[in-house]
Amino acid sequence: MATPQRPLSPHLQVYRWQIQMVTSILHRATGVILVGGALVITAGLVALMIGPDAWNCVTGLAGAWYGQLFLFGWTWPFAYHLCNGIRHIVQDFAIGYRIATFVRSSWLSVIGSLVITALVWAYVLLGGGA
Repeated sequence: MATPQRPLSPHLQVYRWQIQMVTSILHRATGVILVGGALVITAGLVALMIGPDAWNCVTGLAGAWYGQLFLFGWTWPFAYHLCNGIRHIVQDFAIGYRIATFVRSSWLSVIGSLVITALVWAYVLLGGGA
């Protein structure tokens, strides 16, 4: 018995990329990245609990160029996930579902996260926190 050809489900190569798709994918990806950062924060808290020698090791690693690069690379996913999460909370109240509003809030999430990241690192670098 021959199996009839069933239609294929559309996938990413079929759809035209839009900001809404990008923000959805980024929200999931930044969530995964935040898990990695949470593990690093947990390790830092454990080191703080163990004692000054372990904590000095963590601060030494965080102060090195690769530690700074990691922290910088973790700041944007944190800021983006925060901004987009706030956008989703607002949408949970059935606000912002018109297409124009949805597109605008998507762009605001991306731009807002970049601004927050720049402000945080300007404060860190100019304030001598690094």
